Amino acid sequence: MNKETKQMEKWSGEFGKEYTIRNALTLDEMEALYQRNYAVSRTEMNLNFIGDFDRSIRILEVGSNIGNQLLCLQKMGFSRLYGIELQEYAVEFTKSRTKRINIIEGTAFDIPFKDSYFDLVFTSGVLIHIAPADLEVVMREIYRSTKKRIWGFEYFSEICTEIPYRGSTDLLWKNNFSKIYLDTFSDLRLVKEEKYKYLENENIDSMYLLEKM
Repeated sequence: MNKETKQMEKWSGEFGKEYTIRNALTLDEMEALYQRNYAVSRTEMNLNFIGDFDRSIRILEVGSNIGNQLLCLQKMGFSRLYGIELQEYAVEFTKSRTKRINIIEGTAFDIPFKDSYFDLVFTSGVLIHIAPADLEVVMREIYRSTKKRIWGFEYFSEICTEIPYRGSTDLLWKNNFSKIYLDTFSDLRLVKEEKYKYLENENIDSMYLLEKM
């Protein structure tokens, strides 16, 4: 489905490029940020959720930005890694700093892979930037693209809550994303979910793993 939204226009332009430049952390810097935020590293979170998975499974990150999550997985031993990213600058930046990771420019509304091509499809801080009215379209693309599992790490709220972002509206929403998946797809089951509270405030992030039955 080819679709152009206000959010896509914003993130693919200068606003998105400035975000990427501002947050161009190394993998070690990202790990340190997670430690400061949650007292646990991203690698530790990953091991908790997918540490036992075969390292040869095919994995796609939707909204990979500069590729740190994929680099983290690669360091853990996963070898068949793909990323799709809306922003051209982030795609080129990722290609300049990674090896043997397949990065392409594209959108979550039209994932350019055949049905069930991946064993695992995941997002990290991406669904929060999809307008609530468009969430089902994106989730259906993610669901279509995975053979077995959907994995996510997103801002959590029991109910949909919009948050102003850098002086703008219509760019960021907290939500109960795992529940939305489960309500949308009757053959998904929740394998695992953990809430990670920020150390310095009351905000909560949720990591969840879903599986097709």
